[in-house]
Amino acid sequence: MDEHKENIHGQEDNVKTSSVKDQEKEKPSSRLCPAGESSPQVSPSQSKGDFSHPVYKEIALANGHINRMTKEELRIKLAELKLDTRGVKDVMKKRLKSHYKKQKLMQTAAEGGPTDTYYDYICVVDFEATCEEDNPSDFLHEIIEFPMVLINTHTLEIVDTFQEYVKPELNPQLSDFCVKLTGITQKMVEEADPFPVVLQRVVSWLQKRELGTKYKYAILTDGSWDMSKFLNIQCRVSRIKYPPFAKKWINIRKSYGNFYKVPRTQTKLSTMLEKLGLTYEGRPHSGLDDSRNIARIAVRMLQDGCQLRVNERMHGGQLLSVPSSAPVEGAPPPHNPRSRD
Repeated sequence: MDEHKENIHGQEDNVKTSSVKDQEKEKPSSRLCPAGESSPQVSPSQSKGDFSHPVYKEIALANGHINRMTKEELRIKLAELKLDTRGVKDVMKKRLKSHYKKQKLMQTAAEGGPTDTYYDYICVVDFEATCEEDNPSDFLHEIIEFPMVLINTHTLEIVDTFQEYVKPELNPQLSDFCVKLTGITQKMVEEADPFPVVLQRVVSWLQKRELGTKYKYAILTDGSWDMSKFLNIQCRVSRIKYPPFAKKWINIRKSYGNFYKVPRTQTKLSTMLEKLGLTYEGRPHSGLDDSRNIARIAVRMLQDGCQLRVNERMHGGQLLSVPSSAPVEGAPPPHNPRSRD
């Protein structure tokens, strides 16, 4: 539902937040990766004064050399190191810098120097919701597909998936536009369970994988809409409380823009894939296929050295940014839905 999400307009009667785009303009995201090419990331446990370690001077010198390389020189060096040679010049440059940074930090970590890790797993979510071709200002989007794709951040592999369709309550009849866009038919939603039942199965799926208990994890989305709008509205429609495990997430668009230093206009799903030398796999606007492709981008960013970390959250019904100075915490253990009544 990538591009269509951006075309959602009008007041959100059930959401106490201004439009997502306005929020993003007012609160630019904090940098998840170094603000300057010569300033590498540090772990959450490090203080700002820790940049005095000699490893950072070595990394800065390597970054300066990489900045002067041509695209062909970058491609040759990446090939020598058996790294991915796909992508535009800035992507290849970032990949090579991240490789050297990682090697240096691993070396110094073995000697008691700085290192950096965040989550064991990242869980990608990309909802599909009811929609009209021209959504009226008071249209309430209901979730009709709940997919999840699980990334193991240690092996950098997609290790599991979850998918269920959801029966809408307020607008049980899907529009022709919605069916054509998502590929979800009327029969699929009529045979599905209502949202609270599906959410309970999501919780069970997460619990079986010991996320939030044995393993540290975070939710990742393509933009702010999934959590701040769709899930927020759906919980109100279903008369259940917003799940605590989904109150903070990684907005991969912000992460991608900050890491590769590109404007927000170049962070659509299709554009991110293209710039990384990847092609879309599956059916566009299928929630599960979109989630898989978003996961592929996340894996590539991790391979390129980006430290994906939570950068947005919901608080009191409002969408807020999470500053990079905030402590890095995993999502809490998931629990069954609780009624608002």
